[in-house]
Amino acid sequence: MLKGALEALSTWAIPLLVAGIPAWALTRKVKVYPVFVEGAKEGFQVAVRVIPPLVAVVVALGMLRASGALEGLAALLAPVTDAVGIPASVLPMVLVRPLSGGAALGVVADVLRSDGPDSYAGRLVSVMAGSTETTFYVLAVYFGAVGITRYRQALPAALLADLAGFAASVVAVRLLFG
Repeated sequence: MLKGALEALSTWAIPLLVAGIPAWALTRKVKVYPVFVEGAKEGFQVAVRVIPPLVAVVVALGMLRASGALEGLAALLAPVTDAVGIPASVLPMVLVRPLSGGAALGVVADVLRSDGPDSYAGRLVSVMAGSTETTFYVLAVYFGAVGITRYRQALPAALLADLAGFAASVVAVRLLFG
């Protein structure tokens, strides 16, 4: 019974939201179309402001990968990370994830292809992908969208949260999968 209710909820959630929000606005006498157009105009302006920092992050990541700097750093750090339970094949995830979600998914695909999805490395890289954030992307895009240029405590706090996510991933995968 609960499964059936959850399936019905998941089937109807989006259509109800799409129809329900404008219906609710109409009951409050909001002119839905003009408000929608104004919001779309603001969204376009935000997108234009976000493009330069986004391009900067993508170009910097591309330069790091093309130069071999990421692989070199991974090789340099491998002895230390092996000791704490992060295999060399997973180390690029730790380096790339704070910069780019797309590049991190590429690392996940590489590890799953080379080590297998049921391997320790495959499980670890998958949990890391879900437990961490693209810190620099978020700061560049979302802070840039609202005009914040000085990150102050946000950057150290976000990187500390990423570090905690990576560490928790190692602990969780070890505890759950051995």
